[in-house]
Amino acid sequence: MTRPRFHLAFPVRDIEETRVFYVECLGAKVGRSDTRWIDFDFWGHQISAHLAEDTVRTATNAVDGEQVPCRHFGVILDMQDWLSLERRLRSLDTTFLIEPQIRFQGEAGEQATMFLNDPSGNALEFKAFASDAQVFARE
Repeated sequence: MTRPRFHLAFPVRDIEETRVFYVECLGAKVGRSDTRWIDFDFWGHQISAHLAEDTVRTATNAVDGEQVPCRHFGVILDMQDWLSLERRLRSLDTTFLIEPQIRFQGEAGEQATMFLNDPSGNALEFKAFASDAQVFARE
């Protein structure tokens, strides 16, 4: 079954630093762009960065002992891709909001996860599960 693609638009403070971060740090490909916005191929999904005045994100919720940013987006990778991205980000001396770890260890929904901010303060989460059955597991 092919999964539908999602589209997400989000505010950024600088188009060029955003392009550099998403392309050079995360490996995204650039799609269409203008002086005030840029589209990226984000693991097959379309995300659009739009130049904006307000990019502040502060609210958090406690999840498995960590303060997770309420407003965040990301992608679910397979475990090998997640480990490759973790290595890449560590090699770039990335500052993580939440260090790479296994969340809900030994429970339903056990997952590898890591959080970081893009240059405009948008929180990103990258996660992976041992199997797709765990993505929505409740028990």
